[in-house]
Amino acid sequence: MEYTIGVEEEYFLSCQESRKAPSVMPTRFAQACRQALPTVFAHEMLQSQVEVATPPCREIGEIRKALNGYRSTLSDIAREHDLDILAAGTHPTAIWSRQRTTESARYGQLMDDLQMLGNRNMVCGLHVHVAVPSPERRVDLMVRMIPFVPLLLVLSTSSPFWQSRRTGLMSYRLTAYDELPRTGMPELFETAADYQRYVETMVAARAIEDSSYLWWAIRPSRLHPTLELRAADCCTSIADAVSIAALFRCLVRRLDRDPKLNAGMTGASRALACENKWRAQRYGIQGSFIDECRRQAISVGDHLEDVLALVADDAAALDCSAEICLTRDILSRGTSACRQLAIYTDERQSGAAKNAALASVVDWLVAATVGSPSFSFGRSGLVGFEHAEVQTS
Repeated sequence: MEYTIGVEEEYFLSCQESRKAPSVMPTRFAQACRQALPTVFAHEMLQSQVEVATPPCREIGEIRKALNGYRSTLSDIAREHDLDILAAGTHPTAIWSRQRTTESARYGQLMDDLQMLGNRNMVCGLHVHVAVPSPERRVDLMVRMIPFVPLLLVLSTSSPFWQSRRTGLMSYRLTAYDELPRTGMPELFETAADYQRYVETMVAARAIEDSSYLWWAIRPSRLHPTLELRAADCCTSIADAVSIAALFRCLVRRLDRDPKLNAGMTGASRALACENKWRAQRYGIQGSFIDECRRQAISVGDHLEDVLALVADDAAALDCSAEICLTRDILSRGTSACRQLAIYTDERQSGAAKNAALASVVDWLVAATVGSPSFSFGRSGLVGFEHAEVQTS
């Protein structure tokens, strides 16, 4: 089996002058995006967000090329309307109460159901699909993938700010998203039939319309024959997004080839994975994970090395060894959340007001989203994405 892969990214729109998220998406901007990327561009629930989706790809390099093209095209169109696009889990200065819902039957129904929680869903994620044709295997793989979800999240953290405030978390996005029902880690479904019974009961009771209303951190896709990772923040760096997508693909293949790996997941196993998910959200790459086998906490770096060794043969078979090894670079130079906090702290220590420091964070995010961060910040000379000093306080 080829384990073809596809990626969806959600981006924020950002006003060039105010550096805030617009309440309304300009009609001509949307029309231009649909014309330029007719099979790729999609609206999101809020008008200040957009989404792109790659086709199924056999080579990880195709994903990189596609995302580069999509971001560049959207950025060019946005600038024509005095906007920018911004790839991150949260927009640092967006105010959720000022956002408007995209007009559609689905989103209207969702807002009616979710109420304030829908309005607060001002977050953007990275979704990775890996083909697993058998529905039975998709459910089994979903359950056995649970212990790996925190690592995939921690590598993507890009949402330390919320409504112009430091949250103290490296991924506030998932904390906000988990306000919604049917989020977080999936349940420990024993079989595909057990999962299907749950879905059919929920639909029959009119609690949901279909399985696309299950918003877990990982799930079987309803529209595609894939297992879908949903936990990751939208990555500011395309290289980070590609390396995380490649690692998820390798883990799917590894679990599929070894039915004994993480078999017999227990309530304790799931609870420990949930704790590790929280530790990823709170502390990011500078935290630690609880290792169930060792019965102790280990560093994120040690856990990553264990996983890279586990999937080495799969990476070789899928021709993405170089991409998954780039996850080590994420740990050494820091995630987007690390960079955002470093820029903000440096600006504040240089005497900048809070709003000016946040504006510098937004400017960096905009530049790094399209791969051209060429400016420096404040006293420490943080230059662009590749040279920013990792700092979290």
